[in-house]
Amino acid sequence: MAAAGPDPSGLPLAGGLLSVRLTPKASRDRIEAIETDAEGRPWLRVSVTAVPENGKANAALVALLAKTWRLPKGAFALVSGVTARRKTLRIEAATATVEDVAARLDALPRRPG
Repeated sequence: MAAAGPDPSGLPLAGGLLSVRLTPKASRDRIEAIETDAEGRPWLRVSVTAVPENGKANAALVALLAKTWRLPKGAFALVSGVTARRKTLRIEAATATVEDVAARLDALPRRPG
């Protein structure tokens, strides 16, 4: 993950892209696992109870990630996949926080897609 400059607190910022496969209208909100697609690309599998209407599922995704990783919702930006199940988000936060998120991702179960 590349450095992105200092945040208002003076801490250095880091950022990275996160690939997500989102399942809306699920029975509960949860971060499930890292899946690998047929081309060998990893995706974070996430489920939310929100419906995929008017950006509700995207908002629920950001809220879940922000709550789980203790980041402000503003640390996430949807880069691509607004109406698709597969999405790319950009995360910007203090370097130590991004490293913590990366460690949490490494600890998730892995499974083929």
